[in-house]
Amino acid sequence: MKFEYLLLNLLIFVGPFVMSFEKQVRFAAKWRYAFPAIFITAVPFLIWDAIVTGRHWWFNERYTLDFRFMGLPLEECLFFLTVPFAGLFVWEVIGFHFYDKPLAFMRPIGYALCLLPALGIVVIVAGKEYTGLMCIVLGASAILDHLLKTNLFLRRRLLTDLASVLILILVFNSYLTWRPVVLYDEAYQLGMRIGTIPIEDFGYGISLILIATILYEKLKT
Repeated sequence: MKFEYLLLNLLIFVGPFVMSFEKQVRFAAKWRYAFPAIFITAVPFLIWDAIVTGRHWWFNERYTLDFRFMGLPLEECLFFLTVPFAGLFVWEVIGFHFYDKPLAFMRPIGYALCLLPALGIVVIVAGKEYTGLMCIVLGASAILDHLLKTNLFLRRRLLTDLASVLILILVFNSYLTWRPVVLYDEAYQLGMRIGTIPIEDFGYGISLILIATILYEKLKT
């Protein structure tokens, strides 16, 4: 059914949207920070997606609408809005319900991640472009956190949030790759999968949520 990817986006978005008006978390009151962060984050990911679509991956026309923007299905463009929106909602829920505190042992992890772009360049030269680009963007999120002094990588809250993000990736990417809505050329990746999901997709999804969250926290201050 050609509406399936669109319906998946709606499923991701509707729950957090409705719950945004809940009286305790009150995420709707923070949309003025959330939406700019989401749109800014979407730009580089859309460009990345448009450049590699047709090589690293492509979209099954059986499950996507015919409209294209920058060569991408409308649903893929919406993905960069609905997923970060859901991610920021989860971030706020975790912040409300769980005690947050600095964790010193996470500091060297954040610094180590800043070295990933160098590794990514090496991996790209070796021919695994998707793997390398994922390393570069994941490392860039740690560098951005350091430059903007948002200090996400020092907070216990991030560990709970990442666990939630991994669960969301497992659920929704499993559908996208099992159906399959998205198909991949393994020549550009390591060829390692968790279920039907390329391992690079986890870094891709985490980077998308991390960068949106970093910008969101910066805008709030």
